[in-house]
Amino acid sequence: MDDEATTVAEATEAQADAPVALTDAERGARLGELQALIELMRPAVQADGGDLVLVGADVEAGLVEVQLQGACSSCAVSSATLQGGVERILKDRLPWVTEVIGGLDDSLDFYESSALGQGGYVPGF
Repeated sequence: MDDEATTVAEATEAQADAPVALTDAERGARLGELQALIELMRPAVQADGGDLVLVGADVEAGLVEVQLQGACSSCAVSSATLQGGVERILKDRLPWVTEVIGGLDDSLDFYESSALGQGGYVPGF
């Protein structure tokens, strides 16, 4: 009898860990809310010479991937911006978000990206 109860408990736990199956309308609504929230945060990042880009999202599993670009790729506090700012806001305002993965766009060299944050002009040669 204990074995049967344990099996039922394990099955219930496995279902709780599995991603929730959503309808297309629900997926669309979640993605729309996410994109609107990213667009709301972008001006604050752009004011410092960077940008915030939504790379991808699994709205069923609650996984969101974002990337900081421009001056943010050389900023010393970029990880704090991702963790303390972007991740906190997304999790607070979108209850389905469980994990935020952030990265930096390192396509610019250090001096180019640093100049973007200072309002400097760096010619491309």
